Formats: sequence, C-alpha cells, structure tokens
Amino acid sequence: MLGAIRARSQFARPLLLRLYHKPARNAQFKKLTSSDMEFFKRVLPAETILATPAVGGTSDPVELEGFNADWLNKYRGDSQVVLRPKTTAEVSQILKYCNENKIAVVPQGGNTGLVGGSVPVHDEVVLSLRNMNKVRSFDDISGIVTCDAGCVLEELDNYVGERGYTMPLDLGAKGSCQIGGNVATNAGGIRFLRYGTLHGSVLGLEVVLPDGTILDNLSTLRKDNTGYDLKQLFIGSEGSLGVITGVSITTPQRPSAVNVAVLGVPSYAAVQDAFRLARRRCGEVLSAFEFWDQSCMGAVLHHQQLKSPLASEFPFYVLVETSGSNKDHDDEKLGSLLEELMESGTVEDGALAQDEQQIRRMWMMREGIPESLGKTGATYKYDISIPIPVLYDIVGDIAGKLKTAGLYQSSADPVKIVCGYGHIGDGNLHLNVVADKFQNRVTEVFEPYVYEWVASHRGSISAEHGVGLMKRDYLGYSKPKEMIDYMRRIKAMFDPNGILNPYKVL
Repeated sequence: MLGAIRARSQFARPLLLRLYHKPARNAQFKKLTSSDMEFFKRVLPAETILATPAVGGTSDPVELEGFNADWLNKYRGDSQVVLRPKTTAEVSQILKYCNENKIAVVPQGGNTGLVGGSVPVHDEVVLSLRNMNKVRSFDDISGIVTCDAGCVLEELDNYVGERGYTMPLDLGAKGSCQIGGNVATNAGGIRFLRYGTLHGSVLGLEVVLPDGTILDNLSTLRKDNTGYDLKQLFIGSEGSLGVITGVSITTPQRPSAVNVAVLGVPSYAAVQDAFRLARRRCGEVLSAFEFWDQSCMGAVLHHQQLKSPLASEFPFYVLVETSGSNKDHDDEKLGSLLEELMESGTVEDGALAQDEQQIRRMWMMREGIPESLGKTGATYKYDISIPIPVLYDIVGDIAGKLKTAGLYQSSADPVKIVCGYGHIGDGNLHLNVVADKFQNRVTEVFEPYVYEWVASHRGSISAEHGVGLMKRDYLGYSKPKEMIDYMRRIKAMFDPNGILNPYKVL
C-alpha cells in the first residue's frame, strides 16, 4: 500500500536449504552443447546471456546464483545459462529452438515465489523476462494499460498512479515481482477483497507457446464473447503452458481518500464478528481487512523496529482500510464502525492513522510479517484457503501436534513459532512454522497432515502462491483425479515435449 517498503533485497535468506523431494532429471531433455550456445548468441546480444564455463561461457557461476535459487533459499537448481530477451520475437526463436531440441526451459519473472515454481530443478535454461519492461500503451479514459510481462508491479502502479489510476493487485513483493509472473501465478494479495481476481482484471495476453507460436490476444476490450477465452488457461498456469510476454489489464480509479486503522481483538471469533460488521457498515469503501496473531506481531515489532500503536498486547490484530473519493463520507463510515466495534466489546483497543506516515507504519506491521519470520528462523510457509469459520483452527492444531512430538515445548526445542496471518475476507490463511533449521523430523509432523486437514474442510492447498514444485505431489488434496487428468491433457496439447517448467504443477 501507500509507500510500504517491499524491496526483495531486504529479505533475509536462511543459511540452510530446505529438505524437499527433488524429482530425478528427465533423461529426454538434452544437455547443452556448444552448438546450442552458438544459436543463442545469434539470437540475443552477448550482454543478455549469462553462461558459465561448463557450457562454454565466461560468466562466474555466482552471477547465476540469483536465478538458480528462490529468495528463501529453499529451492535451488543448477542452470548454467540465463537468457534475457528484450522482445517477443526473441522469446519465440528461443522456445522454437529449445522445443525442437528438447531443451528444458524455466520462465522467470521477479523470482519472488514461495513454492519453487520459478527456479530450475536441474539444469534447465532460465528464460528471464526482466528485460521486457516497457509500457506499450495506456488509455486514460478506460484505465487500461498494456505492457511487457517484465514490468515490475510497483513501477506499473506508479505509472498508472501518475495518471489517476491504481493497479488492481498489491503484494508484499511489489518492488520486485513482475506483472507477467503475477498473471502466471494468478497472484492475489491485499487488494483482492476490493478488486477481485486477475481472471477478471486481465483483458488480454500475448503468449509464446513452446513451439514458438505467438498467441497475440492483447485485447483491450471489456466485452468480447467470441469463442473460447484462451487467456484464462494461462492465468495461473505457472509458465507450464506458454510464456507470457505481454499483458493488458484494466486499472481502477486511484482512491483520493484512504483511511487505515489497527485494532486489538480478543479472539478469532471476534475477528469474524468485526469483519461481518465492517462489510455491513463500510461495504462500498472497504478495501482491505487483514488479520494476524500475537506471535506475528511480536516478530514484526522486533525485526522491523516498530512500536505498536496499541497500549497492550492482544491475541489478534486487525487492519482495516477504506478507500474512496469522498473523505468526509469515508471518515464518517469508518468512525461509526470503530465506535460500534468498541462499544460492543468486539474490539478492545484501536488506533486510526492520522497521516500517510502512520498509514505506512500500520501497513508495515502486516506486510513486514514474512520478512520478520524469515529473520527469526527457517520458515515453513503454507498458503491455504479454508472456510472462514475454521480458518485459524489449523494453527492451534499444528502447534498441538508439534508439542506432542516434543518439538515445540521450550526454547531449546527446534520449533520457535507457530503462527497465522492473512486475508480474512478471502478465506486465505498464511500458516507459518518457524524452526531453527529445516529438518525432516519437523516436516514429517505436519506434511502431509496440513493438506489432509485442508482437504477435510474442502479447502485449497494453495490460495494464491501456486503449486510449483512444493505442492505438485499434493495436488490431489484440492482437485479430483478427473480434473488433474484433464489438466495433463491440456499440458500435453500445448507442450507435447514437456519442455516448459518441467517437474512443476502436475
């Protein structure tokens, strides 16, 4: 949100890699040779290629480190080549050649994902979209922006913001993530409550298929009912069906009046009551309703060096944001809500931001949680969607299992924190288990139990982070066999050689 700090470089990287199941390398994929490198050099300028001596290049392997590992250092591959095209035509030539020669490719945007979807598993070629970062057009009447896939979300938001509009999604990794990756993973974030899913906001896509075919569907039409809406297949496909190179997306008017309040809440039941009343009293201007528990609050206050705006500690905290075009109207709405919440005892304390600086600090208390937990220790992250009434129950359940296993009883035990935070309005919980290091005896307590728990409530094992490598083997907990079979058929139709983002999703 307004001015929040999100630079990816600020995130701490755990020293130890997480132990996870790594599929064996598919023997059908070709190992790169000097002839392959010569082709890439004919297609791309030399400065856009990183290649190690292992494949005849001159780049230090350290230069490829940021492409081979995710920002949590949880997943790591061994790619020897990174290609950074600047045009869709270059992407097309690269994929056509790789498909003909069965060279595996990993499309990569800002590499801010949490499920291993954007890094190689073995020696796949990394196809980075970061050099495709131009705005192609903007319609200041409709608010529709058309841009390259490598545009950074925050920079796009600044661009449309100068023209009176705002991007319909906002993420903690806004300063690093790219719009193509956002679309490929169907990213959610804190504006989902107000503006909904990218399946509704994205109007058109330009996609390069594995055989080099360019699907030019960069439509800027709000209504187009001609044939199958193929772009929907690529939204959330995680780069497994095609490489998104261009996006057209509708942007709403930027609100001129923004209010933020942080509330202290005595129970999760009270969090639900507060949300119910907030929707009733502030429905048309309610833009965010976030919650987190005391463990999250303790970590973020410590690591972000923030001071709580509330006088004491509470089991839960809620951040409410309203945004609209009439300040007096919105102030009255939120003021009436807060008064009613306090009088009913649903909320026991609260603070209303008085200026933009306080708004930024309040948002940092919520958006700084992932970084703060990462600084505390090795963090197991689960992004799950569950019916709101039981959303937080799983936190206590997992904590109980870890205590029973003797792993979470004292400061000497390996598990330090079990906590939850998320988007209450979307039914999306971020369950986090923080340990001193990643180790199997901890993991085995709650995997696959977390997914079994979610499935028992007809939830989703991935609300907004995607499947990637982390959840590939658990997809059946959210989707029946028949649906997975049809997903595989679609994958085989678009990518019969399986070169795009192999080992992921399915």
